[in-house]
Amino acid sequence: MFFTPNWVTSFDDLHCKQENQQAMPRLKYQVYVIELSKRVFTENAKFRAANPQYNGVLECLYVGMTSKTPQERFKQHKEGYKSKKGHQLSSNIVRKYGNFLRPSLYNHLEPKTKKGAIEAEEKLALLLRRQRYAVWFN
Repeated sequence: MFFTPNWVTSFDDLHCKQENQQAMPRLKYQVYVIELSKRVFTENAKFRAANPQYNGVLECLYVGMTSKTPQERFKQHKEGYKSKKGHQLSSNIVRKYGNFLRPSLYNHLEPKTKKGAIEAEEKLALLLRRQRYAVWFN
């Protein structure tokens, strides 16, 4: 026997109520950090200009966000991934200078909505810069 709560008058009412409720945004975006070769600082003028606080002691980093796993996204960067329309979706800096993921710098972050991930990406990048890392982010 199927139990129906008293506030539901029929299956159709239940279906309509669920359909009309606003869906919660999916928490599917992750922020990630990639360690870059220190050569990026000497070879890339834009990177150098974005990081005047860098003193050469700590690492050079890339902070990004993705709807994929960080491992999948790192692989896309390294392979120079392009969309079906031929648009480059990977960072030239990571493709050329990316060494490996740095999970210890992002594992504490929970998955977020796209808007939340954009904000978290910038906050993390600026925090790392204040700690004297050289950081590139979009």
